[in-house]
Amino acid sequence: MKLFPIFTDLAQRRVLVVGGGEVAARKAAALLEAQADVVVGAPELHPELARLAAAGRITHLAGAYQPAWLDEAWLVVAATDDRAVNQAVHDDAVARRLFCNVVDDAALSTFQVPSIVDRSPLIVAISSSGVAPVLARRLRERLESLFDHTLGPLAALAERFRARIRSQRPDLGQRRRFYDWLLDGPVAQALRQQQPDEAERLLGAALDQPQEARQGSVVLVGAGPGDPGLLTLKALRALNEADVILHDRLVSDAVLALSRRDAERITVGKLLGEDHQATQARIHRLMVEHARAGRRVVRLKGGDAFIFGRGGEELEYLREHAVPFEVVPGITAALACAAYAGIPLTHREHAQSVRLVTAHCRADEDTLDWDGLARPAQTLAFYMGVGQLDTLSARLIAHGRQPDTPFALIENGSRPEQRVVAGRLDQLAELARAHAVHSPALLVVGEVAGLAGKLRWFGQYAEGLPAPAAA
Repeated sequence: MKLFPIFTDLAQRRVLVVGGGEVAARKAAALLEAQADVVVGAPELHPELARLAAAGRITHLAGAYQPAWLDEAWLVVAATDDRAVNQAVHDDAVARRLFCNVVDDAALSTFQVPSIVDRSPLIVAISSSGVAPVLARRLRERLESLFDHTLGPLAALAERFRARIRSQRPDLGQRRRFYDWLLDGPVAQALRQQQPDEAERLLGAALDQPQEARQGSVVLVGAGPGDPGLLTLKALRALNEADVILHDRLVSDAVLALSRRDAERITVGKLLGEDHQATQARIHRLMVEHARAGRRVVRLKGGDAFIFGRGGEELEYLREHAVPFEVVPGITAALACAAYAGIPLTHREHAQSVRLVTAHCRADEDTLDWDGLARPAQTLAFYMGVGQLDTLSARLIAHGRQPDTPFALIENGSRPEQRVVAGRLDQLAELARAHAVHSPALLVVGEVAGLAGKLRWFGQYAEGLPAPAAA
């Protein structure tokens, strides 16, 4: 180990920053976060440093570097673009046995500033020993995405209860189990839901019991349309923490691959021809059973759970059965598929509104406002419509939509196998059959769909009938 990691209390202690440019401004800002008494020595100051000096948050020593600036300093940072000045600062600091960091010069530095993930009081520091700063930065970026921002408040809460935890969980094994429960259970969940008073109440109540009860919960997660890069950070964290994942059939393998390796995965999606009520009842039962067994359940749905995903029904069932839950929104198919097809859903010249429509159009349950859907200057995004294309185009045209209105049918949107078929509304069903379009596919109708040919940037694109096969 080339460098020994150390955390330093700089509160109210003087730190000298030599240099007045942008780099010095960044270093000063970081030191102020640690409540240091920051002194900046430089002939002139970057505007941000000048603002801090005017506000009395830093002290400015004007002029060229002088060794006397090191008087009373605990730590020194050289951040000039003049190597001779940096060398002098280093030499003078070493002579006084002061640790000195010369920015971007490991050879002249007696300490290095790591990449930091700040979840105070929890702090993670990463160093490449000056060999590969880019690698340290990349690792920090990944850790930032994995560490929930409630870790800081959770650590602070645990510190306030530390003496009581030691008293009421005297055995080391008991304390370890309690802290595991604290990180994974209802206290952390309450903090994620911005309920600090409830978190404190739950922690205190658990300590009043001889053993904390393992309480399960359900996180309703939107998985987006398929590209794992479209998952939110919260969705990724939920997948990494899940004991059980109840997922729809259309959730992509690439998304499932990001989940915890030992999590139990259960496919609960509905198939064409199945009794959907019976399937939904099974989903409800599995969520409650696993949560009551103390497991962390992720109910993983394609797109967004609240856009034609029956997410509301599932939460109502969980509420009726007193199962705690959270919701992590996903990017719904209309937004992602249109973007990946090069279709802006709104456009100043073509569409001033967007309608998201479910395409279940059986005559005995059709309640859609076809007159409203047929109005111009709007974009229609139809979900689950591959089996209803004849009906959709016929009714839109019958209620006033122009036959030459552009459409785009986006199959497997955002996935590597994405394919877009485009044409006129009166050719919709014919073109879909000719190109053998299958679910999952999203239908976009409106003038903006005509932009797909010009703005497409991802996947395959076809317009009109396919070319006849060669003889």
